[in-house]
Amino acid sequence: MARKIVDGEAPAVPSEAARVVERLSQQVLDTHAPLREIDLDLLARQRANDTARRLMSIPGIGPIGATALAASVTDASQFRSGREFAAWLGLTPRQHSSGGKERLGRITKMGDKYLRSLLVVGMTSLIKGVKRKPESADPRLVALLARKPTRVATVAMANQTARGVWAIMAHGETYRAGHQPRLAA
Repeated sequence: MARKIVDGEAPAVPSEAARVVERLSQQVLDTHAPLREIDLDLLARQRANDTARRLMSIPGIGPIGATALAASVTDASQFRSGREFAAWLGLTPRQHSSGGKERLGRITKMGDKYLRSLLVVGMTSLIKGVKRKPESADPRLVALLARKPTRVATVAMANQTARGVWAIMAHGETYRAGHQPRLAA
């Protein structure tokens, strides 16, 4: 649409509005070209990195998430377990325990906000897919959504995915659907 407006094929609007819409359309087109170059560069980097390629195979992790995780965590063995990695990302619940009674609160939100948000956004997209086509989704995800509110399920899935990411990065494994990678060292 922006291309048509810039080429002079604007819809019937007043001349003052047409000029403003044309300027805005040109800005959209001027922004689109550099973004396309960035996307192509990111895709090339993702394809060149073995870890990023393996991480891309995880449902909910795209090229941006895979390259960001591979670039940010150069040595996954610095974490003793997947839970420690998830805690580093701020995806583990805060503990309010006393007298032998364990109470879990909200996630800590400590750690890397960008990586945490990439995982949560990726899991949000998975949940949208589950809600659209529950018959073709993983039954465990459908059961989780039946038990928990959507946002809680999203963060729980992000936590589980972070643990899987750690296993893939620390042990050089690849993702296989229906297979739970080792979570502890």
